[in-house]
Amino acid sequence: MTSTTNDYSIISKYYDSAYAKKADLVDVPFYVELAEQAGGPVLEIACGTGRVMLPAARKGIEIHGVDNSAPMLAVLREHVAKESPEVQRRVHLYQGDMREFRLGREFPLVMIPFRPMQHMLTVDDQVSALQTEAAHLGPGGTLAFDVFYPKYEVMWEKVGEEVLELEWTSPEDPSLTVRRYFRKESVDKIRQIFYFTFIFRTYRGGEMVREEREAFSLGYYTYPHLRALFRLAGLEVTAGYGSFEKAPLDNEAQQMIFLLRKL
Repeated sequence: MTSTTNDYSIISKYYDSAYAKKADLVDVPFYVELAEQAGGPVLEIACGTGRVMLPAARKGIEIHGVDNSAPMLAVLREHVAKESPEVQRRVHLYQGDMREFRLGREFPLVMIPFRPMQHMLTVDDQVSALQTEAAHLGPGGTLAFDVFYPKYEVMWEKVGEEVLELEWTSPEDPSLTVRRYFRKESVDKIRQIFYFTFIFRTYRGGEMVREEREAFSLGYYTYPHLRALFRLAGLEVTAGYGSFEKAPLDNEAQQMIFLLRKL
């Protein structure tokens, strides 16, 4: 492999609580609607802790999920165990790398919610990941995924500074407050990658009792870059949106959201 993916060994412990606090994270209805329209079965690549997968399964959709992170899958399995027997039967989990995973079956919908493609840091990895998705598309099937629209005006701001992003009460112990800080370490302009660290600090009564850190790297894409990758992977765009409310993919876009099919 030419690059590595993030392990999520620290983030997995805080993932659900942290992202439950993000008011701008509004992608679940979009992907669940696609799953309902497809009727199942659905393949979700990089399913994480089941933030999208479980709402789809509750709607009656058979869904198969693969993720590279054992810690994230462990959290997801705990969530699945708390669901009804009907939902549990609809959920199928696998550990695997999105660059090489092959399940040996096809689906009417393959989806990759919340930007996992941005963990693919080289062109080889990006094409390999898209080829994995294409390999699982049945006749007339749809691939759906999103990446963020790069904000070049802020890309190099606040490098080396800690920024408080989120704060929440620990669901395990209400006496604890957890704060997530973001620190941008550097930006690689040529390779289109930025490096950063998530810092989790836990407080009791205003006093810090624990600090945990996890380093990350994310690639970012331009629109022509993505169109070239689609062609290399044998895919074509059927729809593109600038938001999960299906706004146009134009200069006002905050996201780049694509629906694709095999050529």
